[in-house]
Formats: sequence, structure tokens, C-alpha cells
Amino acid sequence: MAGHDHEHAHGEDGHDHEHEEASAHEAERLARKRIALAQIRQYGDPVLRMAAGEVEAFDDELTRVAERMTALMHDADGVGLAATQVGILRRFFVFSHDGADLVLVNPVITRRAGAVDVDEEGCLSLGSVRVPVERHLEVTIEAKDASGGQVKLELEGMAARVVQHETDHLDGVLIIDRTDPESRKEAMAQLRPRIVLAAR
Repeated sequence: MAGHDHEHAHGEDGHDHEHEEASAHEAERLARKRIALAQIRQYGDPVLRMAAGEVEAFDDELTRVAERMTALMHDADGVGLAATQVGILRRFFVFSHDGADLVLVNPVITRRAGAVDVDEEGCLSLGSVRVPVERHLEVTIEAKDASGGQVKLELEGMAARVVQHETDHLDGVLIIDRTDPESRKEAMAQLRPRIVLAAR
């Protein structure tokens, strides 16, 4: 799931050196973001529509892949990334919660509660597309961590939204499937040219 873009405000007090450093830092961040997004499967890639299979081996490879996905998620300015988004058809995702990076393997949402809320969501596989999506404000999700230990999280607000979004990915479901018809139509108008490019 895409996070919100960072906005940097600079004071106008003539600190040219600081401004240059900030500009260089921002240029590096944007370069890292471009490289990361190039490694994340984009809309039109058939793997995004496939359901992932259960993870059976809790080994070094799973840990390595989860670490790589976490780095990609941060470089791409995201708050969540599912394995299917990097072409791996296994049921796990990474996400940021309360300043910590978590890996949820074979996740199952066992409880949805609270009111239903509509808010805009973006996705690292859908470029700049943002659409309104209805989600439950509270969820309980049960999973394993990368080493096979049991995890149970009771989440609300943004965190609840993120895990619902990432769990959808593991079932081949995208935000454009969960939005209203008008928003979907507008999103498809933005996405269609990308499909033509991907098909070449």
C-alpha cells in the first residue's frame, strides 16, 4: 500500500548549503523510490491477479525475502507490501506499524468490527492512482512471523486498513475492485496506457 508523499518545507533564510544538501537528499530519495518501484510488479502483470499459496517453510530464504521486501517498501514510500507484488505467490506481507516493521505469514483476518469507513487508498502497484475504498475500522489478524511464531494483532484505523489491503493482494484483489464504479472508471482511464506498454 502506498504511503503519503513527503513534503519538505524550506525556510527562506539563505542557507544555500543546507538547501543543496536537502536537495541532494531528496534527489537520492526519489532515485531510490524509482528503483524500488521498478522492482514492484505493476498493474497489468498477471501475478497481481493470482491467489497466493500457503507458506510451508519458515527458513532463511523467507527471512531474506521479507527483509528485501521491507527495504523495497520503505524505498518506495509505502506502508505495506505483499509477496505477490514482487512476483512471489506465497501468503505473506510486510507492513509498518507503530514504527516497527512486521512480517505476517499466512495471515487470516479473524474479526472485522467497528464502523465501516471510506477513505482514499493508493497502491505501489497502481502508480499514482488513488481511489476511495470502504474498510472496517477494527480488525483482528492472526498469522505467523518469519520464524514461525504465532502473531495476533488487534488493529484499528490506518493499521487495520493496511492489513485489509495487503490481505486482499494475497487473494488477487486490488483496490479498483473495491471502489465505486465511477472511481474505477477514472482509475482505469489512467491505467490503460500502462497495460499497452507492458504488452510490448
